[in-house]
Amino acid sequence: MKEKLLISACLLGFRCKYDGGTNTLPAEKLAALREKYELIPVCPETAGGLPIPRVPSERRDGRVFSRDGADVTAAYEEGARIALRLAGRFGCKKALLKERSPSCGAGAIYDGTFSHAVIPGDGVTAAALREAGLALLGESEADKLIK
Repeated sequence: MKEKLLISACLLGFRCKYDGGTNTLPAEKLAALREKYELIPVCPETAGGLPIPRVPSERRDGRVFSRDGADVTAAYEEGARIALRLAGRFGCKKALLKERSPSCGAGAIYDGTFSHAVIPGDGVTAAALREAGLALLGESEADKLIK
């Protein structure tokens, strides 16, 4: 039986990115991941009730704000709760997440000024998964999971 890996749905090609696009990993990496893991997709932002497309959002002062100033923290927190339940239901010990995302960013996120500046920190979902003990990797670290 394959180990289960929680993965940001946009990395698998789901059109759930804020602009309706994807962040699809290269085909050879996806094939290698599928060979080794059962992939459990999640998009915390859509799971939390946000639409596609949606106004881009960033974390600032412990909250999440859209570029137009709306506080969307509650949707991000709900998405994190759903992702955490999904990880628990499937017994995921690791997660491969979209880097710099206000939900999935693990270790580095945009700074909340919408200037593309990156700061140390976790997205809302990444923080919840880390607290629950999951090992988190960003998409640039996918090769570590394939070895």
